[in-house]
Amino acid sequence: MAFQNSIIWLYFSSPKNFYPLAGKLIPVFAVLAVVLTVIGLYIGFFVAPTDYQQGDSYRIIFIHVPAAWMSMFIYIVMAMYAFVGLVWNIKMSEMMASAMAPTGAMFAFIALWTGALWGKPTWGAYWVWDARLTSELILLFLYIGFMSLESAIDDPRRAARASALIAVVGVVNVPIIYFSVKWWNTLHQGASVSPTMAPKMAAAMLNSMMIMVFAFWMYSIAVVLMRARNIILEREKQTTWVQELVTNKK
Repeated sequence: MAFQNSIIWLYFSSPKNFYPLAGKLIPVFAVLAVVLTVIGLYIGFFVAPTDYQQGDSYRIIFIHVPAAWMSMFIYIVMAMYAFVGLVWNIKMSEMMASAMAPTGAMFAFIALWTGALWGKPTWGAYWVWDARLTSELILLFLYIGFMSLESAIDDPRRAARASALIAVVGVVNVPIIYFSVKWWNTLHQGASVSPTMAPKMAAAMLNSMMIMVFAFWMYSIAVVLMRARNIILEREKQTTWVQELVTNKK
């Protein structure tokens, strides 16, 4: 079984083989993203009860928390792809890391923006130099640095190797974000959901948040696959199979 999985992984590590697979998967994940988003937001805004302390302003967590989680998760996966591309020189891994960066940066920005909107009624300020907020801002800068360095170098392979170093080194910031509320005395509240303890919220709140997490996950997969296909066409445009593909589309 492990040998078969390795063969499959190696087969789809080729841009030529990955391209059609991604095309088949995109509609599936896109539909799931739309359906889950509608369900999650409906439960969060119309079914979940009003919080006894924060009122209705807390409902922004149904976007804020999943976005923050996805910003960290995507960075970890991006760093893994970058590492594989850096060590084993696999082009498809480099392309996947490149495709994931804009989506991760978007979620980091959404997490910061919604956090500011949440912070104003909760803390009385849109921004404080809180450990978690600051480390999340650093994560956004890491994404921007990755994309900026990649676009600054003309040779795609050299650009991928250079930006991979940022991704791999910067991954140390992810546990800092996660554990910041435990390591330092911060204004940011602790985790309401943890695998080691019972949830600290109503079932409807938890259901909405988890559905939105999966919705953002499905969206990320769909968008990353779309972007990866575009990157493949751009970087492999001199190959015979891409030229034939473009010709057949015409």
